Amino acid sequence: MEAQKLPSPVLIIVLGIFGILCCCFAGLGIIPSAIALSLSRKAETIMAANPELYIDKQSSIRAGKIIAIAAIALNLYILVKIAFDIYSMGWDAYKMQFEEIIEEAKRQAEAN
Repeated sequence: MEAQKLPSPVLIIVLGIFGILCCCFAGLGIIPSAIALSLSRKAETIMAANPELYIDKQSSIRAGKIIAIAAIALNLYILVKIAFDIYSMGWDAYKMQFEEIIEEAKRQAEAN
């Protein structure tokens, strides 16, 4: 039998890294991270069912799974931090602080 590749090991790693990069956008990186984790679990189950059919890509699948778990943890941390900030300051103070940051960024952009 001819050896086959595992399904999308590169996509799993790319989605995991993209999830880490997107954590700055209010935790939206949890979406690609969850997709990467789901794909890595699917690839692991396929490989476990027929390990003789697949090229040894277990290390890349495992690395993608670790990256996805780290990205999910980072995004959850960001979401909890935002929720705690809103809870401790109140929505109006949080919104005012956010607007001040945007105004400061606009002033710096105009100065350059």
